[in-house]
Amino acid sequence: MIRFALRCSRGHEFEGWFKSNAAYDEQHRAGRLECPLCGDRAVDKAIMAPAVARGGRGEGPSPEVVGKLLAMLRALRSYVEANFEHVGDRFPEEARKIHYGEAEPRDIYGEASREEVESLLEEGIEVRPLPWVPKLDG
Repeated sequence: MIRFALRCSRGHEFEGWFKSNAAYDEQHRAGRLECPLCGDRAVDKAIMAPAVARGGRGEGPSPEVVGKLLAMLRALRSYVEANFEHVGDRFPEEARKIHYGEAEPRDIYGEASREEVESLLEEGIEVRPLPWVPKLDG
């Protein structure tokens, strides 16, 4: 996997992971890159420093950073559950119906296999995986 620093035309910087440089090029040409902050599709590689291996093992993120990240992911989960319709394993079918105008446009979430997601993307149906974390309910 290769990590690239990316930037949209509005100046938002984020990173993307790709199987190879060719995979990045293919997604870029197809217009499949999108800024996670504003949805802008004018995304290009940003200038980034090369990763230099250091001796020994890195310590990883601090517990405070991990805690903040988990809190953000839980907030995302709560927002989606409160504002989107859960369609379960009917997700691929419902996404297609919405995309092709056979169902009312609405925000949905559910489950799909990797193969189903790849098929949706090949049809031009935009879907995104959700980083799901357990609730703190017990």
